[in-house]
Amino acid sequence: MAKSDTVLSFDAVTFEYGPNNPILHEADFSLRRGIKVTLMGQNGAGKSTIFQLITSALQPESGKVNITNGVTIATARQVIPRDQMELTVREFFEKCFPKKVYDIDPRIDEVLEVVNLKGHEKVHDRIVKSFSGGQQARLLLASALIQKPDLLLLDEPTNNLDKAGIEHLTKFLKEYAKTCIVISHDSDFLNSFTHGVLYLDIFTHKIEQYVGDYLDVVQQITVRLEKENRKNAQLAKLIQEKKDQANVFANKGGQMRVVAKRMREKAEALEEEKVDIRKEDRTIRNFTIPSQPELVGEILHLSAYTVLQHGKNHGPIKPVVRKTNLSLKKNNHLLLSGPNGIGKSTLLEAIANGKASGAKIADGVRVGYYRQDFSTLNFEDTVRDSLYAVMQRQTEEHLRSVAAGFLITGDLMYNRIKSLSEGQKGLVAFARLVLEKPGLLILDEPTNHINFRHLPIIAEALNKYEGAMILVSHVPEFVAKIRIDEILDLEK
Repeated sequence: MAKSDTVLSFDAVTFEYGPNNPILHEADFSLRRGIKVTLMGQNGAGKSTIFQLITSALQPESGKVNITNGVTIATARQVIPRDQMELTVREFFEKCFPKKVYDIDPRIDEVLEVVNLKGHEKVHDRIVKSFSGGQQARLLLASALIQKPDLLLLDEPTNNLDKAGIEHLTKFLKEYAKTCIVISHDSDFLNSFTHGVLYLDIFTHKIEQYVGDYLDVVQQITVRLEKENRKNAQLAKLIQEKKDQANVFANKGGQMRVVAKRMREKAEALEEEKVDIRKEDRTIRNFTIPSQPELVGEILHLSAYTVLQHGKNHGPIKPVVRKTNLSLKKNNHLLLSGPNGIGKSTLLEAIANGKASGAKIADGVRVGYYRQDFSTLNFEDTVRDSLYAVMQRQTEEHLRSVAAGFLITGDLMYNRIKSLSEGQKGLVAFARLVLEKPGLLILDEPTNHINFRHLPIIAEALNKYEGAMILVSHVPEFVAKIRIDEILDLEK
């Protein structure tokens, strides 16, 4: 690759969050101008950290991150920082620039059009937190695009986006002429524009570079793993044979002990040939979310709900109350659907908190609530304390067994929630649901941030859940794996 074509390269980059949390070890890769690649890796491997190294928010311990002179970089993060939720839209976009931009309003209108968020109302003075999760995802994307960067970094850009939003983003990326790196677990979305994959191996802390689309690379990795496992199985058999032979010769004594020693040395040499199987390719264990056992009859009755609609002639958005007659009992699964901004998350939150005027939860029902922003978690808690907080009978053995099933082991148990990756927060939230044993399960976009390998296991657990459940998800292939008894479409 000609040097002039390279927009970014890592040269033997090493980075760690302290000695017990290495992220990269002498990692190398390079990207040429105009290429669009996916950054893959297990939850917590350090994908978002790589973005911070590229933007110089973090500095490597050793090695060098090379950015071609004059190249501008912008990042669309996974979530809007909490300290920016009270800003107006105008103030939010002004923070994207080091100096004051005097013509910012038309530039805001232009990028909101690109992300399909510009309505007929004036949004510049709206507070950021007043937007839905999907609309906030579009604001994050727009905050990167307004900078017109040469290198665009997108961190889980489809999280919270509805079908129309994903289609709009896909079209934009196909036509985008500059360089782009995307972190995402949405295979259909990635396959529509990806030229290659950077794979961060959580075990070796190296970055592997592949050519091809997302599914091609998943297949290549799977084939490699199978080959490595076969080789290790053959070596394990040979090693055991040599050890058995060594034991036989050692027992014969005399000169045979020399032969036994050679056999042991041969076994040790074979051990060295074994390949370290990539630990990050483990999935979470199959799990069950137990439902509250003593419940009978109606768990939730919904007689009315509120949606957000434009007024006449596309006037300001107003809340509109609609009547319904929904009853959820044990084993009833309800899918809540509708476009971004119609009020799905608001309705779920009101039901979960017992503040929805048209919703009545039966007395004594425990509510398990999975929020897309993980705000049901106390970010200052350690993982262990967060799990203990929801247990009825607190036993260390059961807690650790459940946590291990979600790949939460060792020192991770004593990390604060705020230090976890978004994907790891999601796994903690699921572990809490298992320990909580809810009678009513409320899930708001439970696929967000979660590694694609875990999703079939999570879908199967939700499919088998025996309590009452309300689900919001914009991922149709995930929803298709779950038994849904009723759909409430807020748009209709």
